[in-house]
Amino acid sequence: MTPEELADLTHLRRARDLMDHEYAEPLDVPAMARTALMSPAHFSRRFRAAYGETPHSYLRTRRIERAKALLRQGMSVTDTCVAVGCTSLGSFSSRFTEIVGIPPSQYRNRDHRGCEVVPPCVSKVATRPRRFPAKV
Repeated sequence: MTPEELADLTHLRRARDLMDHEYAEPLDVPAMARTALMSPAHFSRRFRAAYGETPHSYLRTRRIERAKALLRQGMSVTDTCVAVGCTSLGSFSSRFTEIVGIPPSQYRNRDHRGCEVVPPCVSKVATRPRRFPAKV
């Protein structure tokens, strides 16, 4: 790996860390690209090559991951939507259902007591949202 590629990965990691910590803020690709010291188009291409998904998709997954944790704690769907930085309840519910496979209200109403005994680091990996193919 060249020194330039290593520098790019360092900058990409900085942008990914921004998304991990500031997921509830209104982040867009130009803002994330500035954090990575890249143009938006170059940032999007490099991010996808490094992490296997677009920056927008990664941020959306982070938000859904955090939403799952809040819903397991009993927070309402509307409050969860706002807490993770989504501005439209309908879009949030659609994306949640697309990624998790069930609507947020149904996920919230599930019995999550089994997750209480699992260490948070394991729970985070085990409950990470995975994309399901769209139903036709």
